[in-house]
Amino acid sequence: MTTSALSSGTSHHGLAAHEVVLLLETDPHRGLTGAQASERLARFGPNTLPAAKGTGLFVRILSQFHHPLIYVLLAAGAVTAGLGEYVDSAVILGVVLINAIVGFIQESKAEAALEGLRSMVRTHATVIRDGHERTVLSDDLVPGDLVLLEAGDKVPADLRLTRLAELRVNESALTGESVPVTKDEVVLPEAIPVADRQNMAYSGTLVTTGSGAGIVVATGAETELGEIHRLVGAAETLATPLTRKLAGFSKILTVGILALAAVTFGVGLLRGQDAVETFTAAIALAVGAIPEGLPAAVTITLAIGVARMARRRAVIRRLPAVETLGSTTVICSDKTGTLTENQMTVRAVWTPSGRFEVTGSGYALDGTVRDTRGAPAVPDSHSALRWSLLAGAACNDAALTEQDGRSDVIGDPTEGAMLVVAAKAGLRKGHVDTLLPRTATIPFSSERQYMVTLHRDTTGRHAGGHVILAKGAVERVLDLCGAQLYADGTVRPLDTDVVLRTAGDLASQGLRVLATAMGPAAGADEFAEDTLPGSLILTGLQAMLDPPRAAATAAVTACHTAGISVKMITGDHAATATAIADQVGLLDGHKPGQGIVLTGTDLAALPAEEFPDAVNRAAVFARVSPEQKLRLVEALQSRGHVVAMTGDGVNDAPALRQAGIGVAMGASGTEVAKDAADMVLTDDNFATIEAAVEEGRGVFDNLTKFIIWTLPTNIGEGLVILAAIMAGAALPILPTQILWINMTTAVALGLMLAFEPKEAGIMTRPPRDPDQPLLTRALMARILLVSTLLVAGSWWLFEWERTHGASLTEARTAAMNLFVVVEAFYLFSCRSLTRSAWRIGLFTNRWIILGVTVQAIGQLAITYLPAMNTVFGTAPIGGDAWLRILAIAVAASLVVAVDKRLRRPA
Repeated sequence: MTTSALSSGTSHHGLAAHEVVLLLETDPHRGLTGAQASERLARFGPNTLPAAKGTGLFVRILSQFHHPLIYVLLAAGAVTAGLGEYVDSAVILGVVLINAIVGFIQESKAEAALEGLRSMVRTHATVIRDGHERTVLSDDLVPGDLVLLEAGDKVPADLRLTRLAELRVNESALTGESVPVTKDEVVLPEAIPVADRQNMAYSGTLVTTGSGAGIVVATGAETELGEIHRLVGAAETLATPLTRKLAGFSKILTVGILALAAVTFGVGLLRGQDAVETFTAAIALAVGAIPEGLPAAVTITLAIGVARMARRRAVIRRLPAVETLGSTTVICSDKTGTLTENQMTVRAVWTPSGRFEVTGSGYALDGTVRDTRGAPAVPDSHSALRWSLLAGAACNDAALTEQDGRSDVIGDPTEGAMLVVAAKAGLRKGHVDTLLPRTATIPFSSERQYMVTLHRDTTGRHAGGHVILAKGAVERVLDLCGAQLYADGTVRPLDTDVVLRTAGDLASQGLRVLATAMGPAAGADEFAEDTLPGSLILTGLQAMLDPPRAAATAAVTACHTAGISVKMITGDHAATATAIADQVGLLDGHKPGQGIVLTGTDLAALPAEEFPDAVNRAAVFARVSPEQKLRLVEALQSRGHVVAMTGDGVNDAPALRQAGIGVAMGASGTEVAKDAADMVLTDDNFATIEAAVEEGRGVFDNLTKFIIWTLPTNIGEGLVILAAIMAGAALPILPTQILWINMTTAVALGLMLAFEPKEAGIMTRPPRDPDQPLLTRALMARILLVSTLLVAGSWWLFEWERTHGASLTEARTAAMNLFVVVEAFYLFSCRSLTRSAWRIGLFTNRWIILGVTVQAIGQLAITYLPAMNTVFGTAPIGGDAWLRILAIAVAASLVVAVDKRLRRPA
């Protein structure tokens, strides 16, 4: 039975508190009895999220081997073992095992997201049972419990609030709202979104100020957090473009290898050759065609990409995510903390005598307040500005702290912004408190929408010795004022229309506007709320917002240049989101009024068939729910996009898991978001995503370079064997020699491409088409060209050596070395898919020089060391043979260079 059994399908925010009490059969003052609580706990179960149903350990281990390329490699290991080459067999099987271990570890880490969600709601709760206050584990809460909340508490279940005192709750992890939400007992419409349900407190959120009480209406899986848990569990972890392409490539490769081996065996039998020898030749073909080094190359190339990204403050949790970044076509970015500083900042101060601009960003104090001429303002010479700043700093419960040279705020971010702007003008909090010690307070409340404080005035500027200061919503503060203050200290009648028009203009820019006021007082006897209306003097308006990060605009521009669409998805209000989007360039190229900004309400009203197109067109999504975030990602994926999704809260976890690559915030993100993500940004900066995309493109380039380098050798080896069988001739190269070539060159030569630096202009080309195959027609043509050159060159050299007196062993040794030398020359060509090796510089990747040197030593050893001659069936060859090998390698390189030149894009 679910926890909604007492109120199935009920929208509790749409009911009056007494109706919820009746519906849940509880007492609004005494709570449940102990017997009722025990009975309901037995019926509904504990207040915990359900454990994920994991796959069995044995099945998860076996699944790591469920891949066509792995089947081919396992077959190769069995074949080489059957041939008695136990060392080579062990190497191949070792590669398979290492890749399986890596996959198993990464899969295990991914499952941690659900456990992170479950741990979020484990806490203690203060409840009223049998009329007495007691502390219980949150696991033991049941529907109908009366829960008490205080500042600092984590909300233990979904509550319908019944009474409160200045209660404010930080719901950013659940809704994405950037500032704490002021709670209210008012009855709300049923259709109102979660972010606007002021009469509810939701499991997993944090009480920042005030106190309150509420009736538990949902526990465990029935809470809003439980719904997110369900969405995370249901979200499909998609295969990356690389894994999809490699899977398709591996299937084709498997079929091709088996087909060639079958043809080889069939042709040999038709020609009347010995069945055992023909079968051995077919096995040699299969061994030659298998790119044994590919899995290791993929893993190592991705690992190098991980290291490069870590240096750019992007930590990769799942290796294939490195390459996915390079395929990204859409980035869905959170606003708060990613595109912005996540620090409220006053940008302008308006007074009846004029407007002042504020420089600096965030909570750092290295900014100034400037007048319209750009000169630093002097508060002592501008009475209205001085008292506006004093009101903002003194009528304030926040505090500024400094640690390691960095300023931060304890308390409400809005109040913190007002402390910072006052400090920039020389009015630091400590100094202000000394000038104007507080003696009484009328605290902020959702009904008042303002805060008023009484201070003793030590400056002696007021005859009564006291001054009243106020700040709050513009309309409510205006109700308290009957006049307004000017720069010279004169007081004139209040011009409400001008003030409201100015506030509206500032709000239209996405700024949050608060009004400040002051008034003289004789003492505490005159400080009564009912005497305030019309008694104060308006000093000004302070307009603030969470400013864009300095690097965000350039990063967005770079993404647009690279053909990547950037969309903002936030729980904040549409006006604020639009203002930030405009400042960072997200709206560039969009036509106003064309559905560029959509709210959660707009999305809910869209017909299903119109939803994907509308999402594709829009640039900003505001006030969206967790389920809508997930739908947005799915809609973009249905249009063929590879989506990177950023997020920091619990509400982002389902979309992070569904996206092609989930990107979590390392500094401000919840553990749930980090566990659900593929990548974590240690600096929470959108610019880091752009840098990671650049690295991802480089990784895919390097993987492609390795594949077009290694495949010609594998195809060439297979075709040489096939040609020998069809001609009825001796094999030009033995299976053991093929294994030597494949394994040593993959490590010493091919893997050096993983260290190849990114090519110039990598972020000026459009994203790869997700449906584009791993290898384009042009690249396949180059692979076949080099394969043909290898087959022709090795066959000619083998026959030349035989007809000019060389033994069969010596001819095979020459042919084997030809393969390696041509590969080494071709390696330099593969450093760029379009440009010549000379244009990119021979020494821009010194690892390749090292690799070629190591491979050369290995070739000399297998050619001239007697022990290796015995193992691999080789023999020493003369200098003239080496000259012929070099000549063929140079000729092949020239042919490839001409082909690259002819196929270069205009």
